[in-house]
Amino acid sequence: MMANIPTELLRTLVSVVDLRSFTKAAQMLGVTQPAVSAQIKRLQMLLGAEILDKSAPGVSLTPVGETIVDHARRLLSINDHILGLATPRPPSQTIRIGVPGDFVSQHLPWTLAEFRARWPEVMFAVRNGSSVALLNDLRQGDLDLVVGLSTAPSPGARSQWAEEPVWIRGPRIPFNQDDRVPLVSFGEQCVFHRIAVEVLHKIGRMHDMVYISSSTAGIAAAIKAGLGVMALARSRAGIPGLMIWDDGPLPALPDVFCGIYIREGGERMALEQLADAITEALHPQFGLADRSLSPSVISI
Repeated sequence: MMANIPTELLRTLVSVVDLRSFTKAAQMLGVTQPAVSAQIKRLQMLLGAEILDKSAPGVSLTPVGETIVDHARRLLSINDHILGLATPRPPSQTIRIGVPGDFVSQHLPWTLAEFRARWPEVMFAVRNGSSVALLNDLRQGDLDLVVGLSTAPSPGARSQWAEEPVWIRGPRIPFNQDDRVPLVSFGEQCVFHRIAVEVLHKIGRMHDMVYISSSTAGIAAAIKAGLGVMALARSRAGIPGLMIWDDGPLPALPDVFCGIYIREGGERMALEQLADAITEALHPQFGLADRSLSPSVISI
């Protein structure tokens, strides 16, 4: 008689892989971490194969484990579909997200798609705006989660890190050493605009705002055409056709702080897990995986 694999073991495995943590998987499943470890061991005994690569740091799958997880996802999807035929669908939850301009670029949709694989009842409403306005909306209860940029650390962030701003320019230098600095910008509400103007003012360097736009494509085209230079985070500066100007005649820029904020009260489990997933997608420590099929875009 062939053995049957309990679906709860497969669900535990998929949760550990998706969250990349035994502890987070235990929290999501409502069990203890030892219970999660025991279920993974039991599954490996049933299958007679090592699923997790113990020689690699963190949660890493063996080649056999990758195949098992792929099949486990399909089996769980079928299991959940069958259950859904006989039971009412759970109420959906819309998470309202605020992001400053295009700061998260194409990384946010990928993160939301991966998150929805674990929380299929969740939907998203994303709003763009300045960090100040978005954080005010969060405090008023009009948003659930905000990616905010500031020039100083904020004690209210769930997670926070420093971003190193740099100057970027196009293929040719758009001004001579002593000329007024031509700036390209998303406007005065952009934190990178503010720090660029501030450092130039401190050294007595004059500037001109030669191009202001809310369009990411327009900003990139303006810099490539040689209209001016722009400040933005080094971790977001991988823009085809543009270059980081580390050795230019412009002053160093102070760090900008990126924080993930979630609203107070209400059902927080989904919000906290989404906040942590966005942190991992954006934090330079983890590296910004290039999961997009299109070129990188400017982030503000």
